[in-house]
Amino acid sequence: MARTSRTARLDTPGTRGVTRTQTPSRDRFGRFTEWVARAMGTPTFLTILTLFCALWIGYTMLAEQNGWWRFDSAALGFTALTLILSLQASYAAPLILLAQNRQDDRDRVQIEQDRQRAERNLADTEYLAREIVALRMALEERSNQQITRDVLRQELKALLADLGDDERAAEGRHDAR
Repeated sequence: MARTSRTARLDTPGTRGVTRTQTPSRDRFGRFTEWVARAMGTPTFLTILTLFCALWIGYTMLAEQNGWWRFDSAALGFTALTLILSLQASYAAPLILLAQNRQDDRDRVQIEQDRQRAERNLADTEYLAREIVALRMALEERSNQQITRDVLRQELKALLADLGDDERAAEGRHDAR
């Protein structure tokens, strides 16, 4: 029995000795942006953001009155809250645009597939129309052939009758001599 070689072949992939690091996928980031865009457009997100702002303002007001530790000031116009909301908006806009770009790409691919499908359907329809026309022409020709045969048979019978008459006339002349 022949022994198989344990040496690595160049035409087959090997996993021994090769370690691959997990690279972040562009598709994974794209799905994340779509998730963010979908989440920001929900009533739940708006409710949570409204509650967060109301709690922030409420805590800041109570903290000022009671002397608690606070991270924002109502006297300064809630600067920290404004910064947080600005930061959220500055990240939300590009993420939403990225999600829209991905959707546009998917729509473009879908439109191309629909166009190709429509072209195939048109080609199939044209082919079927040509085949139907060919069948009609063949049936018409077949019916014309039937008429032609009938006419041909009648003509042949008439010709045979004429030949028969000519032969009888020739025999009558031959007998008269």
